[in-house]
Formats: sequence, structure tokens, C-alpha cells
Amino acid sequence: QVQLVESGGGLVQAGGSLRLSCVASRIGFAINTMAWYRQAPGKERELVARITNGAGTNYGDSVKGRFTISRDNAKNTVNLQMDNLKPEDTAVYYCYMNTWASSYWGQGTQVTVSS
Repeated sequence: QVQLVESGGGLVQAGGSLRLSCVASRIGFAINTMAWYRQAPGKERELVARITNGAGTNYGDSVKGRFTISRDNAKNTVNLQMDNLKPEDTAVYYCYMNTWASSYWGQGTQVTVSS
């Protein structure tokens, strides 16, 4: 059974940094897209950042210039470096990966930014 396990969430003051990581286990196939989404209370889940297997990236407008996504294909890992965090970045962050066969979600990790 495929598992995506996230780590690195927590509480940070505005202007601070956090680094999220997500490791996939037993995925079996080459991973195409890796991404991070987030969902704040009362809001829909939104794309934060996405990276393809060719290392092409795109970011949500609200995080451009502050967040950086990266991946390590040998370790089936995707990372999200979050700098200059703002209170509006507070949300549950979800890891996402897909292969030709299916797509997978992590369980989510809470990020809270205090003002």
C-alpha cells in the first residue's frame, strides 16, 4: 500500500521559515508530478507548488518568491521551503504525487503562522 508521509509542519512567527518534506513508500512506479496543496479553515484546497519529473515548477500566486519546491527522485521525496511566512499561510498542507497508474495524497501537516 502506497503511503505519503509528511513532516516539518509547526508553529512559526510571521517572517519565519519552515521546510516541509514528504516521502513516498511502496509507490512502485516512476513519479510524474509532485506537489503541495493547502487548505485553510472554511476555504477550498488550493495548489501551493508543483514540480514535474522534468523539474518544471509552478507556484500559486500568493507564494511566488517566498516558497521553493524541490524533489529527490532517488528518495521519492518532495520538499517545500517556505520563507517569509505570513499569517495567511496558516493551513493544513498536503503532499500529492501521481504516477501513470494513480494519484496519492498525504495525511496533511499543520502549519500555523502567528502575527
